[in-house]
Amino acid sequence: MAVKAVKFGGSSLASAEQFKKVAAIIKADPERRYVVASAPGKRDAQDVKVTDMLYACFQAARKKQDIEPIFAKIEQRYNQIISELGLDFSLKEEFEKIKFAISHHVGEDYTASRGEYLNSMVLAEYLGYDFIDAENGIFFKENGTFDADHTNDVLAEILSEHERAVIPGFYGSMPNGTIKTFSRGGSDITGSIVARAADAEVYENWTDVSGMLMADPRIVKNPKVIKVITYSELRELSYMGATVLHDEAIFPVREARIPINIRNTNAPEEEGTMIVPFADKPNEDIITGVAGKVGFSIINIEKSMMNSEVGFGKKILKVIENHDICFEHLPSGIDTMSVVVDTAEIDGIREDVVNEMFRKTKADFINVEDGLALIAVVGRSMVQQVGTAGRVFTAMGKAGVNIKMIDQGSSELSIIIGINEADYAKTLNAIYSEFVKD
Repeated sequence: MAVKAVKFGGSSLASAEQFKKVAAIIKADPERRYVVASAPGKRDAQDVKVTDMLYACFQAARKKQDIEPIFAKIEQRYNQIISELGLDFSLKEEFEKIKFAISHHVGEDYTASRGEYLNSMVLAEYLGYDFIDAENGIFFKENGTFDADHTNDVLAEILSEHERAVIPGFYGSMPNGTIKTFSRGGSDITGSIVARAADAEVYENWTDVSGMLMADPRIVKNPKVIKVITYSELRELSYMGATVLHDEAIFPVREARIPINIRNTNAPEEEGTMIVPFADKPNEDIITGVAGKVGFSIINIEKSMMNSEVGFGKKILKVIENHDICFEHLPSGIDTMSVVVDTAEIDGIREDVVNEMFRKTKADFINVEDGLALIAVVGRSMVQQVGTAGRVFTAMGKAGVNIKMIDQGSSELSIIIGINEADYAKTLNAIYSEFVKD
């Protein structure tokens, strides 16, 4: 039988009602054999995530305060789910063990991970699936980095012994046996790891949105859902923050060339977004998506005959390196060179950076401009279409936007444009409207 690994986020498992939706989704497809669960999220805007309550318990214990009032709310949350699901099941012993450990100053990672641990036990009981503790099959190295090869070998063997199982997201174990959590997007990462170890045909990531959108809905009204996106396109868009998955959550399945399907627990009939290694069909809208970020600065360097001076660029980059600055882009001309950086990277040191550049390069002129926004127009179909860049720039011109910078890679997968932050919203809308028709 083919295998699908499925992950459900905190909003998907926030209450008994959501548990029932999740169970219906899983039971609707017998190939959904391995389930990764998050801790209960918010049930409404005023609610508190279980993980946040666990962190609060940890902080209270550190201050030698009574954790009982906070922990009682955690117990109540799980007991309510269990009761409303009609389960003959108790977490009493687990509660006592966890409460004792927190009160006796167990590590923060252990404390934070117990939300996923407990929720996965409840979900396994409700589904009638086996429970596999992530600490037994997901491993970190001594330096705290994820041990991908060891994990894949051990976890694949464990999964082969269980036809159907629930695995907690967010954590694994260190060589000394202590619990270690992933830094961010933890349950997404676990789902990806499980999909790879299970040699799944697809990794379904169920959340509260119906896939990735072609633009930020806070800026562009009702943007379309991206039906199919390649890993390369996703990388370009996620660079600008436009993704429901962090980069770390993708690498295990990308390496194994396993597609990811982002689905909505509350609208399971919708197909969502497929993230694939390669796409045979071109995008019907030419562009796959448009995304951007604000908060950049551009260091402009001018020097006559710069292009004939061997090592000029190296000197500039050496100054950047000396100050531990990561650069975003390096647009250049015959006698000009610019370095685009995150404004926060040069706060407090910009004068030192400029002075050192002057000393090292003997430049004619150097200045720093703040208030830059970067916008990425991404699409695998752009390389096949004549005049795509022209349409982008024409749309911006009609919107009255001045272009500060243009950068396009050799793959022609994306065009990155620098503009004034004040023009950010209207630029996104202008480009989206040019390519996407209702």
